[in-house]
Amino acid sequence: MTTECNPDKLVETAYAVHAGPLVRQLTAITRDGAAAEDLAQEAFVRLVIQLRAGRVPDNIGAWLYRVGQNLAISRGRRMAVARRWNAEIAPGDLAQSPELKAIESETFDSLCIALSELGSTDRAALILAAHGYRGSEIAQSIGRTDAATRTMLCRARTKVRGRLMQAGAG
Repeated sequence: MTTECNPDKLVETAYAVHAGPLVRQLTAITRDGAAAEDLAQEAFVRLVIQLRAGRVPDNIGAWLYRVGQNLAISRGRRMAVARRWNAEIAPGDLAQSPELKAIESETFDSLCIALSELGSTDRAALILAAHGYRGSEIAQSIGRTDAATRTMLCRARTKVRGRLMQAGAG
């Protein structure tokens, strides 16, 4: 095909010729008709982007099939990852038993007491670490070196862990 052709006309012709076979091929790959239709539409959207950028594939049909297959493979990979993670995510709508709530409350109270027994700098550093701040960020915020902050965090965690073990909450 030449680059002088109207991109909209090329897409229209390609859709008329290749849409049905592409959806059938993608249905065979995904075993899901709705997903196959979505993937085929995405392939055609990508074709429009290519044509508007002035890049006309030598063989539009082959290009569409390859893009469709690649999209199906990516979809399969994303679904596999989602299935793996789905098993690890606990449903949030399950009611917690009264016993677990009581234990959680006692553990929280013990943690609050253990944190209150630390110095203000140790406590601030532990709370920042619990919120995901990196060691260098914590060190900067409390005015210490990275090494001193790592040592302080290790000692503070050990103190808190010991207090929780004493309280039976560890």
